[in-house]
Amino acid sequence: MRSGLVRYFAATRPAFLTVTLVGCLIGLAAAHRDGVGIDALTALGTVLLALVVHAGVNVINDYHDARNGADAANTRRLFPFTGGSRFIQNGVLSERAVGRYGYLLLAAVVPAGLLLAWQAGAGLLAIGAAGLVVGWAYSAPPLALMSRGLGELAIAAGWLLVVVGSDYVQRHDFAALPLAAGLSYALLVANLLFINQFPDHDGDAAAAKRTLVVRLGPQVAKWGYLLIAIFAYGWLVAMIAREVLPQRTAAAAMTLVLSFSAARELLHHAEDPPALAPAIKRTILATNLHGLILAAALAWGR
Repeated sequence: MRSGLVRYFAATRPAFLTVTLVGCLIGLAAAHRDGVGIDALTALGTVLLALVVHAGVNVINDYHDARNGADAANTRRLFPFTGGSRFIQNGVLSERAVGRYGYLLLAAVVPAGLLLAWQAGAGLLAIGAAGLVVGWAYSAPPLALMSRGLGELAIAAGWLLVVVGSDYVQRHDFAALPLAAGLSYALLVANLLFINQFPDHDGDAAAAKRTLVVRLGPQVAKWGYLLIAIFAYGWLVAMIAREVLPQRTAAAAMTLVLSFSAARELLHHAEDPPALAPAIKRTILATNLHGLILAAALAWGR
């Protein structure tokens, strides 16, 4: 029983769930910055629901990548960063069990989400519904946004919704601050997805999974990482210059050293997956550290 629970927990790729936790912290910090009293119980509920949704999206991604053959064809994956959990391919869980588990995780958040919306306001229904649709459509046909070269857009939208939703549960209304604070972080999360597509390029192409990297080719697509990073940090600076964000949030821009260093590595090794491990590690660090600094600066600067 215990080993079964461990397998199912590991199937969610828990190491990558930190980006959702950090996104929630940004949203909570934005509400606190505007003088909203933080309710600990609803804040905890928000974080748990967001983590379950992200876990479900990860599992569903593994399920559909098994069905379309992308993970089976992926012989150049960069463990443990790309290529999914491979629980299906390694016989840890059956394809059917993974599919059921992923959709069960998404379904499980609905009643709890409705209860949270009853307390926070009807706007949370729209945020939650949009998040579930984006998470499902990222991998699942007929939309399969990642296979249409729209995965980065879906990821940016999804994590911006995490920030906005966490703020809304406390504020009970929509506001500009979580949007202003969350976009740079959401773009860096999208860049994490983007760089992970380079080691998976051959497997994705063989399975006709036409991600943005497959569509453009590694030598053209590699410039996309730098462009996304420039836009993310440019947005942060612009929001500070317009006094939408407090001056101390500029500290989050320090992570551009990590992002630009990773971009340089990608420019040199776009078609050499083993050499991309340091760049992926820096991207993970830049993303999480950027969000944590941003959340701390917002919370401290009330």
